[in-house]
Amino acid sequence: MNKYIFVSGGVCSSLGKGVAASSIGALLESRGLNVRMVKCDPYINVDAGTMSPYQHGEVYVTDDGAETDLDLGNYARFTKGRLSLANSITTGQVYDSVIRKEREGKYLGKCVQVIPHITDEIKSRIIAVAKEESDTDVVIIEIGGTVGDIESIPFIEAARQIIHEQGKKNAISVHLTLIPEVAGGELKTKPTQHSVKTMLEAGIQPDILICRSPLMLDEATCEKIALFTNVDIDAVFTSPNINTTIYQIPIILLEQKLDQVILRKMGVESRHADMRPWHSVMERFFSRQGKVRIGVTGKYMEIHDTYTSLYEALFHAGLECGVVVELVKIDSSKLENREDAGAILGDVDGILVPGGFGQRGINGMVKAAQWARTEKKPYFGICLGMQIMVIEWARNVLGWTDADSTEFTSDSKYPVVSLLAEQINVKNYGGTMRLGASETVNEDGTHIYAAYGEKRISERHRHRFEFTNKYRDEMIKSGLIFSAYTPDGALVECVEWPQSEHPWGVAVQFHPEYKSKPMAAAPLFRDFIAAVKKNK
Repeated sequence: MNKYIFVSGGVCSSLGKGVAASSIGALLESRGLNVRMVKCDPYINVDAGTMSPYQHGEVYVTDDGAETDLDLGNYARFTKGRLSLANSITTGQVYDSVIRKEREGKYLGKCVQVIPHITDEIKSRIIAVAKEESDTDVVIIEIGGTVGDIESIPFIEAARQIIHEQGKKNAISVHLTLIPEVAGGELKTKPTQHSVKTMLEAGIQPDILICRSPLMLDEATCEKIALFTNVDIDAVFTSPNINTTIYQIPIILLEQKLDQVILRKMGVESRHADMRPWHSVMERFFSRQGKVRIGVTGKYMEIHDTYTSLYEALFHAGLECGVVVELVKIDSSKLENREDAGAILGDVDGILVPGGFGQRGINGMVKAAQWARTEKKPYFGICLGMQIMVIEWARNVLGWTDADSTEFTSDSKYPVVSLLAEQINVKNYGGTMRLGASETVNEDGTHIYAAYGEKRISERHRHRFEFTNKYRDEMIKSGLIFSAYTPDGALVECVEWPQSEHPWGVAVQFHPEYKSKPMAAAPLFRDFIAAVKKNK
């Protein structure tokens, strides 16, 4: 029988439910169990694809093209289980499905209600993930939002029903709360008590508490929390604020024996935990020497979550290359009116231009690419960053001063980037881009081939615009290298600056950051940081 672990949060948002759920997954995998992760998001959007990065952070894309919450990126970095559209459940998806069934008469004339129809839909989607692969042992379900939010009520109710139906040995509740520190350094447990009370009002008695706290809780505080929340004293854990990396969290929870308590409560016998990969990550973290400064030049620099997977991939590359990667976040719009880009970029060791949409800041990105090319600084472009590399080359090497993308200038004389043919008449923007995994064929003797060591690779895409093929021959004659294509040769997937003229200039149309892990950095990120380190 499958086991279910529901991870909820209380007191306030941004406590780290995603990291906590992912850490539990990592701990159980270290014990030889097969884990699948699920995120329940209360928003009414069908998926995260049309949401502003300022409001929601990055969109994480799975192999099957699902546009999901950034927490699925954490799941991918911490655990091994396959992720797909089925692992992301939103209120929008649930209501859309129920309403469609009602219109088709599948409820036989019944009055369609939140209970049982909405909750049944949620439950069926969770259980479908458990049954999708025959060897799944545990499904960990993170419920987005904060307990007490009106939007989360159907998901909390679905969790309550599954816990009741499956029994305490097969389904448990893990609740993440906040222990704030007030003036004088005193830790207050009252918010946690109220948060658990709210869970009890919803019909769920948490089995395990993970308390986010400025420091490790002492035994007296844990006893007080246990007394007022009906939770066993050995089931109260601390997730302390740390100044290292989130990849230390599984080790911290292991040291408190969280995995042992979960397995005992669920009646699961397993081998001893093999945490060697996680200890290796921390050993590499503490053994890094030297520092490289990477100028991430993009559009949404104010909020860290907008490029979470990218920042993590740079961190992973730093671990592998044995160097500290310092992020220098540069708003590309601030470069647009500067004649001398070096005044802002001069102290960085490498430039990375990430993905994005819209015209704002584009000319600033072009200036950053030009500065990296002429100053011989390693450059890495991702998605929009590849299009920027092409536009910069067309303007400053070929002399096509008005070269642009039709996304930004519809009447450009040299539209070197243009809309995919199948996108021209698209009106609905949700889930209609080139999405998900597809194959890329690398050319011999190129940086991308050296990075992957393979002719054929699979990476994930999320874009509408591509390099315009009618300019391919002129670009090649001018010295620009097209180093990877789709298998049919129709679309350019990677562009490079000549190796004889530049230490490392590579840009790809896909998003390699989605597949990077702390134990295995994405190949292009690894080689980018290695090139920056060597060039410095």
